Amino acid sequence: MFELMVEGSFAAAHQLRGYKGKCEKLHGHNWKIHIHVSAEKLDELDMVIDFHELKQIIKETTSSLDHTFLNDVFPFTEKNPSSENIAKWIYDTLKKKINNGNVQLSAVTVWESDTASTTYYED
Repeated sequence: MFELMVEGSFAAAHQLRGYKGKCEKLHGHNWKIHIHVSAEKLDELDMVIDFHELKQIIKETTSSLDHTFLNDVFPFTEKNPSSENIAKWIYDTLKKKINNGNVQLSAVTVWESDTASTTYYED
């Protein structure tokens, strides 16, 4: 089994509705994301997927989040824009674009700071 990881990023503000503490107030992060994909075999170029292609897919996916107030972006108009929900949304969106007969999205990790992250994956 092969697994590769690429990193992406976006900047956005959010506030956690119903949270009692500093994060209830409007604040922002420079979000870093790690995308893991896996494959049992390599393609005709001896790769899982071209790093450049994967980075482009990530950039397209996160462009709707970049430099926004996440609470105004669906589905975060209805769900709290927590790191957990952001990681799952990115995972669900990328899964539709990446998964094929060989390449599978393994996990998405969202970092809201250098010391705090959330990872979403499916068994």
